[in-house]
Amino acid sequence: MPPGTGWPGDPATPATAVAASAAAVESLAAAVGSLDELDALVSVCRACPRLVEWREEVATVKRKSFVDQPYWGRPAPGWGDTHPRIMVVGLAPAAHGANRTGRVFTGDRSGDFLFAALHRAGLANQSLCVDAADGLSLNDVRVAAAVRCAPPANAPTPAERATCAPWLDAEWRLVSGDVRVVIALGGFAWKAALHMLRRGGASVPVPAPQFGHLAEAAIDGVTLMGCYHPSQQNTFTGKLTPAMMDAVFIRARELAGR
Repeated sequence: MPPGTGWPGDPATPATAVAASAAAVESLAAAVGSLDELDALVSVCRACPRLVEWREEVATVKRKSFVDQPYWGRPAPGWGDTHPRIMVVGLAPAAHGANRTGRVFTGDRSGDFLFAALHRAGLANQSLCVDAADGLSLNDVRVAAAVRCAPPANAPTPAERATCAPWLDAEWRLVSGDVRVVIALGGFAWKAALHMLRRGGASVPVPAPQFGHLAEAAIDGVTLMGCYHPSQQNTFTGKLTPAMMDAVFIRARELAGR
């Protein structure tokens, strides 16, 4: 979906600068001054050729059940409260979830599970997460992904992770004054969050805190919390239940002072 063509919530315009290399991502991310500007830049990034090719192929070929729907087919910026006390970090958009809807963790089973939990905790106005125009809003929470494009087999390469990291660093720089809790959904997001905190100037312990469900690490006034990722593999097998995810957000609210 080209920027500025009417997609609900599209933060970019045809004039938005396009990062076409890792160096451009780093330069643009370092200079960004607002979340609106950051979201626009993220949403048109083309720095990782393999990810660009994959996300656009998926948006063209489509899944049979969504064949009659337009696909976003672009990176998924973070979204939610602009002054959040809780930041949720995931791995990457899903090929037929956020890559289709344009909003991270929307349109797939993982999003259904996550936003239902946020709603039960009073951190979202509704549990419905169908598309970018469904009326969902978050209270005191911002959600972002460590990698902004849907990767083949849900597996971004180390180089792709490194290229995308400055976007998360910029997001953290813009919200860190408000955030008291960072929730990492899965082991990769935990590592990405530790890198984000370290690059943001925090004193991350050595050896680094280890991921686990409900694991906590106090780092320079921010608590990093672990939560199993709400993937179908985890939720269908019972590794992550609604009660387990509720416990994460109840504890996060307590730590955030809500």
